[in-house]
Amino acid sequence: MSLQDKVMAEMKAAMKAKDSEKLEALRSVKSAILLANTESAAKEGLTEDEELKILQKLVKQRKESAAIYREQNRADLAEPEEKQAAVIESFLPEQLSEAEIESKVDEIIAKTGASGMQDMGKVMGMASNELAGKADGKTISTIVKSKLSK
Repeated sequence: MSLQDKVMAEMKAAMKAKDSEKLEALRSVKSAILLANTESAAKEGLTEDEELKILQKLVKQRKESAAIYREQNRADLAEPEEKQAAVIESFLPEQLSEAEIESKVDEIIAKTGASGMQDMGKVMGMASNELAGKADGKTISTIVKSKLSK
Protein backbone atom coordinates (compact mmCIF):
# COMPACT_ATOMS: atom_id res chain seq x y z
CA MET A 1 0.00 0.00 0.00
CA SER A 2 1.46 3.35 -1.03
CA LEU A 3 1.79 6.28 1.33
CA GLN A 4 -1.02 8.10 -0.48
CA ASP A 5 -3.36 5.12 0.01
CA LYS A 6 -2.46 4.91 3.72
CA VAL A 7 -3.11 8.62 4.16
CA MET A 8 -6.48 8.37 2.42
CA ALA A 9 -7.51 5.42 4.61
CA GLU A 10 -6.48 7.32 7.75
CA MET A 11 -8.36 10.41 6.52
CA LYS A 12 -11.56 8.40 6.16
CA ALA A 13 -11.12 7.01 9.67
CA ALA A 14 -10.43 10.51 11.07
CA MET A 15 -13.53 11.89 9.33
CA LYS A 16 -15.70 9.15 10.81
CA ALA A 17 -14.17 9.72 14.26
CA LYS A 18 -14.58 13.50 13.85
CA ASP A 19 -10.91 13.99 14.82
CA SER A 20 -10.27 17.43 13.32
CA GLU A 21 -6.61 17.76 14.36
CA LYS A 22 -5.67 14.40 12.86
CA LEU A 23 -7.68 15.20 9.76
CA GLU A 24 -5.89 18.54 9.35
CA ALA A 25 -2.48 16.84 9.63
CA LEU A 26 -3.47 14.17 7.10
CA ARG A 27 -4.78 16.77 4.68
CA SER A 28 -1.46 18.59 4.84
CA VAL A 29 0.36 15.32 4.06
CA LYS A 30 -1.97 14.63 1.13
CA SER A 31 -1.53 18.18 -0.14
CA ALA A 32 2.27 17.97 0.05
CA ILE A 33 2.29 14.63 -1.79
CA LEU A 34 -0.01 15.94 -4.53
CA LEU A 35 2.10 19.06 -4.91
CA ALA A 36 5.29 17.00 -5.20
CA ASN A 37 3.62 14.72 -7.73
CA THR A 38 2.63 17.66 -9.93
CA GLU A 39 6.14 19.14 -9.69
CA SER A 40 7.66 15.86 -10.87
CA ALA A 41 5.08 15.27 -13.61
CA ALA A 42 7.70 13.79 -15.95
CA LYS A 43 8.22 10.86 -13.60
CA GLU A 44 5.70 8.27 -12.52
CA GLY A 45 4.91 9.11 -8.92
CA LEU A 46 7.25 9.67 -6.01
CA THR A 47 9.89 7.29 -4.75
CA GLU A 48 9.74 6.10 -1.16
CA ASP A 49 12.76 8.29 -0.29
CA GLU A 50 11.03 11.37 -1.69
CA GLU A 51 7.90 10.57 0.33
CA LEU A 52 10.00 10.20 3.50
CA LYS A 53 11.66 13.56 2.88
CA ILE A 54 8.26 15.21 2.48
CA LEU A 55 7.05 13.69 5.75
CA GLN A 56 10.22 14.72 7.59
CA LYS A 57 9.86 18.26 6.29
CA LEU A 58 6.26 18.44 7.51
CA VAL A 59 7.19 17.10 10.94
CA LYS A 60 10.08 19.55 11.20
CA GLN A 61 7.78 22.47 10.30
CA ARG A 62 5.25 21.46 12.96
CA LYS A 63 7.92 21.04 15.65
CA GLU A 64 9.56 24.37 14.84
CA SER A 65 6.19 26.12 14.97
CA ALA A 66 5.38 24.47 18.30
CA ALA A 67 8.76 25.55 19.71
CA ILE A 68 8.13 29.15 18.66
CA TYR A 69 4.66 29.08 20.21
CA ARG A 70 6.08 27.64 23.45
CA GLU A 71 8.71 30.42 23.58
CA GLN A 72 5.88 32.94 23.32
CA ASN A 73 3.87 31.15 26.04
CA ARG A 74 1.14 30.13 23.60
CA ALA A 75 0.45 26.54 24.65
CA ASP A 76 -3.00 26.81 23.03
CA LEU A 77 -1.29 27.07 19.63
CA ALA A 78 1.65 24.75 20.37
CA GLU A 79 -0.41 21.70 21.36
CA PRO A 80 -2.24 21.27 18.02
CA GLU A 81 1.09 21.59 16.18
CA GLU A 82 2.64 18.89 18.38
CA LYS A 83 -0.34 16.59 17.88
CA GLN A 84 -0.14 17.05 14.11
CA ALA A 85 3.61 16.30 14.21
CA ALA A 86 2.86 13.06 16.08
CA VAL A 87 0.24 12.05 13.49
CA ILE A 88 2.65 12.67 10.61
CA GLU A 89 5.50 10.87 12.45
CA SER A 90 3.34 7.76 12.58
CA PHE A 91 3.92 7.37 8.82
CA LEU A 92 7.71 7.56 9.20
CA PRO A 93 9.82 4.46 9.87
CA GLU A 94 10.96 3.99 13.46
CA GLN A 95 13.64 6.52 14.33
CA LEU A 96 17.10 5.31 15.37
CA SER A 97 18.40 5.97 18.87
CA GLU A 98 21.33 8.31 19.39
CA ALA A 99 23.64 5.34 20.09
CA GLU A 100 22.63 3.69 16.81
CA ILE A 101 23.22 6.93 14.91
CA GLU A 102 26.64 7.30 16.56
CA SER A 103 27.67 3.78 15.50
CA LYS A 104 26.55 4.45 11.90
CA VAL A 105 28.46 7.74 11.87
CA ASP A 106 31.56 5.93 13.19
CA GLU A 107 31.26 3.42 10.32
CA ILE A 108 30.92 6.23 7.77
CA ILE A 109 33.92 8.09 9.20
CA ALA A 110 35.95 4.87 8.97
CA LYS A 111 34.80 4.30 5.35
CA THR A 112 35.61 7.82 4.20
CA GLY A 113 38.80 8.16 6.23
CA ALA A 114 37.57 11.50 7.57
CA SER A 115 40.01 13.10 9.99
CA GLY A 116 38.65 16.51 10.84
CA MET A 117 36.04 19.18 10.30
CA GLN A 118 37.21 19.70 6.70
CA ASP A 119 35.62 16.31 5.90
CA MET A 120 32.24 17.22 7.43
CA GLY A 121 30.52 17.60 4.04
CA LYS A 122 31.67 14.19 2.85
CA VAL A 123 30.54 12.47 6.04
CA MET A 124 27.23 14.36 6.21
CA GLY A 125 26.42 13.48 2.59
CA MET A 126 26.88 9.77 3.19
CA ALA A 127 25.18 9.86 6.60
CA SER A 128 22.17 11.72 5.23
CA ASN A 129 21.76 9.15 2.45
CA GLU A 130 22.16 6.10 4.71
CA LEU A 131 20.01 7.41 7.55
CA ALA A 132 17.30 9.08 5.44
CA GLY A 133 13.95 8.78 7.17
CA LYS A 134 15.48 7.04 10.18
CA ALA A 135 17.08 10.03 11.88
CA ASP A 136 16.70 13.79 12.08
CA GLY A 137 19.27 15.77 10.09
CA LYS A 138 19.99 18.05 13.04
CA THR A 139 20.83 15.09 15.27
CA ILE A 140 23.08 13.57 12.60
CA SER A 141 24.86 16.91 12.15
CA THR A 142 25.46 17.31 15.90
CA ILE A 143 26.90 13.80 16.19
CA VAL A 144 29.12 14.23 13.12
CA LYS A 145 30.46 17.56 14.45
CA SER A 146 31.27 16.07 17.84
CA LYS A 147 33.03 13.05 16.26
CA LEU A 148 35.09 15.09 13.79
CA SER A 149 36.12 17.80 16.25
CA LYS A 150 37.83 15.30 18.58
